[in-house]
Amino acid sequence: MKTVDTLLVVGLGLIGGSFAAAVKSAGACRQVYGYDLDKASLEEAKALGIIDHGCQSLAEGLAAADVIMLAVPMLAMKPVLEELVQCSLDGSLGKKVITDAGSSKRALLDAALEVFGEMPDYLVPGHPIAGSEKSGVGAAKANLFQAHDVILTPLENTDALALETVKMLWESCGAVVTDMDLYHHDEVLAKTSHLPHFLAFSLVDTLAGNPDNQDIFRFAAGGFRDFTRIAGSDPIMWHDVALGNNQAVLEALDEFTEGLQVLRQAIIEKDSQSLLGIFSRAQSARQHFSSLLESRKQRVNTLPDASVVSGGLSGSVLLEDHEIKKEVMEGMKESTQAFIVSPGGAISGELRVPGDKSISHRSIMLGALAEGETVIDGFLEGEDALATLKAFRDMGVQIDGPYQGKVTIQGVGMHGLKQPEGPLYLGNAGTAMRLMAGLMAVQSFDVTLTGDHSLSGRPMNRVVDPLSQMGATIETTEGGRPPLKIKGGSRLKGIEYHLPMASAQVQSCLLLAGMYAEGETVTVAPGIVRDHTNRMLSGFGYPVSVSGDNGCRVAIKGGSKLTAARIDVPSDVSSAAFFMVAASIAEGSEVRLSHVGMNPTRSGVVEILQLMGADITLENESVVGGEPVADLIVRSAQLKGIDIPERLVPIAIDEFPVLFVAAACAEGRTLLTGAHELRVKESDRIQAMADGLVALGIDAQPLPDGMMINGSGVSPVSSGKASGQKPVFNGGTIDSHGDHRIAMSFAVAALRAKDDIRILDCANVATSFPDFAGLANRAGMRIVVTEGFEDGPC
Repeated sequence: MKTVDTLLVVGLGLIGGSFAAAVKSAGACRQVYGYDLDKASLEEAKALGIIDHGCQSLAEGLAAADVIMLAVPMLAMKPVLEELVQCSLDGSLGKKVITDAGSSKRALLDAALEVFGEMPDYLVPGHPIAGSEKSGVGAAKANLFQAHDVILTPLENTDALALETVKMLWESCGAVVTDMDLYHHDEVLAKTSHLPHFLAFSLVDTLAGNPDNQDIFRFAAGGFRDFTRIAGSDPIMWHDVALGNNQAVLEALDEFTEGLQVLRQAIIEKDSQSLLGIFSRAQSARQHFSSLLESRKQRVNTLPDASVVSGGLSGSVLLEDHEIKKEVMEGMKESTQAFIVSPGGAISGELRVPGDKSISHRSIMLGALAEGETVIDGFLEGEDALATLKAFRDMGVQIDGPYQGKVTIQGVGMHGLKQPEGPLYLGNAGTAMRLMAGLMAVQSFDVTLTGDHSLSGRPMNRVVDPLSQMGATIETTEGGRPPLKIKGGSRLKGIEYHLPMASAQVQSCLLLAGMYAEGETVTVAPGIVRDHTNRMLSGFGYPVSVSGDNGCRVAIKGGSKLTAARIDVPSDVSSAAFFMVAASIAEGSEVRLSHVGMNPTRSGVVEILQLMGADITLENESVVGGEPVADLIVRSAQLKGIDIPERLVPIAIDEFPVLFVAAACAEGRTLLTGAHELRVKESDRIQAMADGLVALGIDAQPLPDGMMINGSGVSPVSSGKASGQKPVFNGGTIDSHGDHRIAMSFAVAALRAKDDIRILDCANVATSFPDFAGLANRAGMRIVVTEGFEDGPC
């Protein structure tokens, strides 16, 4: 890790003190000097070990410093700059680097222009998105910035070395550093930080000013407490913010006032539909925000050890890397989740699993581009599908819901999307990113598609390459990974593309782009491909031609339109698969899985289980909205190992993690080949499942494109634990690698385990199966969801 010689922190409050403590603990500079007008704060910082030296004057600190951090209130910034300009700012390698931590960058710019006559190239504006309702150096924490955003707003003349130095110091604090336009920063922060604080201050002040309101504070519930918590922040700082960023703050207040007036009018008119629309949109946006925060917290697992710092304030000895990382992890217990699953049990009852994720994604995309109102029932309210919904809201589409699975979309037509204010964040939704790449490549505006750490590590060349052949301009990071920076205004031409593998995501991406392309776009697949997109396009009135063996050739011509439709999303067969396997392997089980999507390009898991001897029957078969559905009745049975037919691999690709659990319980060998795609899912599912199975005592051998599993070869007997069946798996701890399907699969394995199975890193289960643990427990499993971790990160 690079270091600087001496850092001077001007202003030893919460932010300045925390920055000094973090940089010092990380060993990112040799000495940390501090200066503050409050001598008591200076002495306290020295006593706590936050700084090495306390300066009696600003000039004394400037003489020694290589880098100066200005952590003072916004209205104090100009006087400090006026003192700086009176001193020599020459250093051994050029000008001393100056940065700040203020929340209004326009105020800093105006002060610098007035004091220096120009914006110095060695001044790097910055702003950490972190804080606390507590203030003062006594509240300083070295891990305050860990896994939090820090925004730098360099100008065109900002020195590259100065920028790199400031970035290095913030990264040593464990922060995630982002560059942003200075003016855009002030607009964003006015809405996301300044406005909420001012509303909280105003609410408390309004209620506290009326003596008749004393019972409001006496009996206030959690909602009032949580909303007004930030009104306990430093009044001086927020006074300065209100004046320093007044233009952007006033615009945010005006925008909020307009929204508040809409709410007020809806209440006056008792407009139930409008009220429900406001509340459901807000709920969805808040859930999306929560998932974004969760993914941010998980980033600490992948930070280089040199950038992870100790949470302690005192002492100047840098901890060993592994000790530092452990300290940070201990400080982030609330961000992680684990399953502890007790052994044994049986599955019973009638269950309806969440709506199909693939159909939910596509219904939002096509409904947004259709003309008229589209109504969706059974929408999956998981984080992946909500990320797609949020992305189209960000592009100007009015979407009400979801409310109990119902979503209403006011379509904007094929050319009605608007440029979003920033990147479209898709969380963990690989389907959303690949499909939207096709749609975004044909828009008139530039857009960036980004996602969480897991999605950012997944290759996107399989869609980027054919889109580029059609004329799209898309930039990726090394290895074809996100973010995808898509240039607007490209005129695409139809191509005939032979898919190297049977991928519904690639085919769908090209068909969606083909709606806008000149001429005909043709995809030819080497095997069966899920046809949800073809069916839904037809349902929205867009003509699609399907021909060849198993519908391998799909063609679409550009220039038609989409007409709004009503969509009934069936239960997701991939989610149902966990309970199919659970009921099959657990003695005495019988379960009815209702309204499950039985699309022939998705139902491979049912056929594979039946080939293994599973007792699965279909009832109430029908077609709803163009998609076949049925109730599945599954009873426990002795399974046998098979060679899985390669023709079924592409139509069961997502279900193989839980099928591996079934294979471990089967009699004899199960062999899977031709499934190389499993290695580039949310995790390397072949290796991750093999490692987990071996850890639980199963003979599982990973292959380049599949797995060989030697099953237990035993039938249920009355000598086993809990339910009377013989265990197959040992107990143990499994790392799910943040992959929802791996986590749920090993939860199912506990039905035939000797002891508890503890599954780490389970937060992403909510991306596809909200309340999986709750539904599983109601069916007869025994899952305890824990927050944090004991033996390691989860």
